[in-house]
Amino acid sequence: MTVPNGLINELPGNMKRNSSIDVMRGLVMVIMALDHVRDLLHTSSLSQSPTDLTTTTPALFFTRWVTYLCAPTFVFLSGTSAFLSMNAKQNLADTRRFLVSRGIWLMVVEFSVVNFGLWFDPNFSILIFEVIAAIGVGFLILSALLPLSSQTITFIGVMIVVLHGLVALIPAPQSVFLKVLLSLFSPSAFPYGTGKLFLVAYPPIPWLGIMLIGYGAGTFFTLPEKRQQKIFLKIGLLSLLLFSLLRASNLYGDPVNWVTQKTTLYTFLAFINVTKYPPSLQFCLLFLGIMFLILSLVQGLKNNWTGILCVYGKTPLFYFLVHWYVIHPLVFVMVFLQGFKPSDLVFGSNFGRPKTGSGVELWAIYLIWGFIVLVMYPLCKRYGSYKERHKEQTWLRYI
Repeated sequence: MTVPNGLINELPGNMKRNSSIDVMRGLVMVIMALDHVRDLLHTSSLSQSPTDLTTTTPALFFTRWVTYLCAPTFVFLSGTSAFLSMNAKQNLADTRRFLVSRGIWLMVVEFSVVNFGLWFDPNFSILIFEVIAAIGVGFLILSALLPLSSQTITFIGVMIVVLHGLVALIPAPQSVFLKVLLSLFSPSAFPYGTGKLFLVAYPPIPWLGIMLIGYGAGTFFTLPEKRQQKIFLKIGLLSLLLFSLLRASNLYGDPVNWVTQKTTLYTFLAFINVTKYPPSLQFCLLFLGIMFLILSLVQGLKNNWTGILCVYGKTPLFYFLVHWYVIHPLVFVMVFLQGFKPSDLVFGSNFGRPKTGSGVELWAIYLIWGFIVLVMYPLCKRYGSYKERHKEQTWLRYI
């Protein structure tokens, strides 16, 4: 599942907005909705992984794989936006206060509005810690690191991304304290209450590494567009080259090695089938590399398509919160049209779907995805316009 950030989307009035950030963010917002429609409505989403090469199809694999671009891009640009805000304000205390308040707010939103929108379960049988909460924790830690130079912060981020995979070598902990500590680095599950579960799907430390790198890269976004374009192209190509070398060697950077498959196509799928939970070094190199190439392509690009993407990109948290409440009711429309009764609905991990027999085929997923994206456009446009007209209402900075 892919979820976006509540990144710092407000910049000081004297700072020119970098449109490539909005275009990039808008693109991944659109892609993200595809993953969530598939999660909630596809026939096999409750029973199999779309990246399991023993059961998937190339079309289903790529439907999931392309959405891997979203989370690292959101987290990276969260750090970038923090840098740009800090650079423009030149006020450490003010930036720190905003990061702390935004971080706390994101965690509150994650465990209330987001979790309910995802599960539609009033009992909150499952609480899931995903990327919004991970960004919230990241903002809190970044606020403490702000006195350091951007180079030092970047170095810390790179070390986290490169080395966090070594944590997998630690034996499974026996004590609760050590298990909680390990959950900062790898996915974990903790029972709570009666029959309830707290899932850490996005362990915060690996994602913090991506955010800190994004913060350090913020200085590139202050350069002239042509210079940005060249730098992003070089970084993107270098990242993909390093990914290819590491992946081909099967020596380090991902817990799952690739192996030759039954066909050339499936062998290629195995090669690019990297680990997201937590984001491995190879995962980061591949998808941040793709992100940098896209950023290079959209520098200075202004047309109807980039204008549309900017509408989504300027209202990321609003889009994210609302789109769940557009998608999830369609689950109930689907199951009732398929002949199920309210008594058949199973909440929690089933999203309210029956145990078996529900769902639509992949072609229908793409149609529904297109419908969701179209519905969200006028909503985001109106909200973005309202936000622009009412900058005096500071609470709008948080949605």
